[in-house]
Amino acid sequence: MRDPGILYIVATPIGNLDDISRRALNILQEVDIIAAEDTRHSKKLLQAYQIGTPLLSLHEHNESARVQSLIKRLQQGEHIALISDAGTPLISDPGYVLVNQVRASGYRVVPVPGACAAITALSASGLPTDRFLFVGFLPQKAGARRQALEGALAAPATLVLYESPRRILDFLQLMDELQPARPLCLAKELTKTWERFFSGSAAELYQLLLDSPDLQKGEWVVLVAPPEKQQLDTVPPAVLAAVEVAARELPLKKACELVATLTDHKKNQLYQAVLARRGD
Repeated sequence: MRDPGILYIVATPIGNLDDISRRALNILQEVDIIAAEDTRHSKKLLQAYQIGTPLLSLHEHNESARVQSLIKRLQQGEHIALISDAGTPLISDPGYVLVNQVRASGYRVVPVPGACAAITALSASGLPTDRFLFVGFLPQKAGARRQALEGALAAPATLVLYESPRRILDFLQLMDELQPARPLCLAKELTKTWERFFSGSAAELYQLLLDSPDLQKGEWVVLVAPPEKQQLDTVPPAVLAAVEVAARELPLKKACELVATLTDHKKNQLYQAVLARRGD
């Protein structure tokens, strides 16, 4: 009887096909089957490296239904590679359900690291990298988007988001409304011939894209600078202490909202200041 199989989580290029490791290519060649987000898209990568391993689709609409059949393959000793359309699987891509249940079933899950759009953009953005928060895609509905962005902006860290071409202008308008002074960096076509980085305020970047409709095409990585430490230092210690007392009985965001109604400070400012102090 064969030993149990292994599930490999294989990162693939985000643009330049040369950005795949020799190890990743060997594994894609040697496994019994490759679970891919879009088999038509992934076939191009495999053809470029003359890899003939069979492909099986695994995306957000069929992942739960596929899990048990893939676990059965592992039980029979087959090795499986999971890839997404580009970059590292599970990072705003399918795979969580599969990895979670494969691990829960006692089978090995082995990461094969490589490209990731979020880290690639962050490394060249010129924004702080010592602490960052990956947000992924914001919700589509306006109210939920605002709420999610407000919460993320409260973190004392560089934010890394993904944004679609249909919503990039809406995002920049919302940023200009919520935090007009925060520096931003927009990145697109990473590792490709037309790789671009744009830095500035939300208003400046909005005007740039408005004046150049062609730039609006394609998915974006959006990076937002953390709040200035000086802004956080303007909250008196007594006010921060009041928030901490309230937080003994309430969630932190609710505690900040309560104290904000009793002082001249905004709830987001209080939230940022408390997180910054707790992180020190």
